[in-house]
Amino acid sequence: MNLAKQHLDIGLFSTKRDEQLAFWQQTVGLPYDHLGKLGGGMQQHRHHMNGSILKMNHSRNPLPAAPPSGIVGLQIAKDGLASRQALSDPDGNQVMLVPKGADGVQGIAILLKVNDPAAHDRFWTEAMQFERAGEGRYRCGDSLVVVAERGKVERRAEWRGPGYRYMTVQVWDCLAEYDGILARGGTSGGAPRVLGDTVRYAFVCDPDGNHIEISQRASLTGGSL
Repeated sequence: MNLAKQHLDIGLFSTKRDEQLAFWQQTVGLPYDHLGKLGGGMQQHRHHMNGSILKMNHSRNPLPAAPPSGIVGLQIAKDGLASRQALSDPDGNQVMLVPKGADGVQGIAILLKVNDPAAHDRFWTEAMQFERAGEGRYRCGDSLVVVAERGKVERRAEWRGPGYRYMTVQVWDCLAEYDGILARGGTSGGAPRVLGDTVRYAFVCDPDGNHIEISQRASLTGGSL
């Protein structure tokens, strides 16, 4: 996979705008980047996170009561931290601040609960072409995807619900990477689309239906979409 950025991003959905912004900015200490309007009553509040972006998607309308995704936690490396600090955001999403380098976390680690670890190993190493960084650990740039536990993950027709819902890979060519992932055994979660002159994006799904956004962002790649 030809990465345009050596960091994964993560997105969550919430109806608690003010509480979430206070948590991520004041409690966690993430610098605010900017606000993006997604339409349909949805706004994306972007925060810097060791080169990654935390995307807090605020919905002014009630979110569907979708079952939880398989993304069960987020670890964020922090310089100067002496010990791990377990936190929970206003919707109960689990966040762990860790000393930089602990368990190999240099930037962020996205933690998964999975139905079938072997199926995930094939997906992350073959379809997504991430580097295996130990049992159940997969590296994309300086970010990690970690199989943290095995358990029942319910597939969902509607994936936009409260909590962590997707991760984003920034690439140079969305169309080529999307087609390549499908050819290597991945499944589509949404055909390629263009949002203004900002980004071309598509979605693929892991074996449990978690969405991964394949994003070609003009601010990173330059040129036209």
